[in-house]
Amino acid sequence: MRYFTYILECADGTLYTGSTNNLEKRLREHNISKRGARYTKTRRPVTLRYSETFETFARARKREEEIKGWPREKKLNLLH
Repeated sequence: MRYFTYILECADGTLYTGSTNNLEKRLREHNISKRGARYTKTRRPVTLRYSETFETFARARKREEEIKGWPREKKLNLLH
C-alpha cells in the first residue's frame, strides 16, 4: 500500500497539509464530504497542489508534521 503527504490550496489562499492512503478519496472528502477536515470545510473548494508518496503511514505522517512546521514561504517554494 502507498501513503501520501499532500498540500492543498484552499479557496481563501491558505494552505493545508495532510496525509492519507487514498489521495483521490481524501481530496473528494475535503471538497464535498462531511468527513473533510474542519479547517477545509469552510474554505472550499480546495485544490491539490503537491503530494509525496511513502511506503508507510508513519513516514507520511512524519513528513506531514515536518511540513506543517515550516513557514508559508518555504511551503510555497516546495509547490513550485
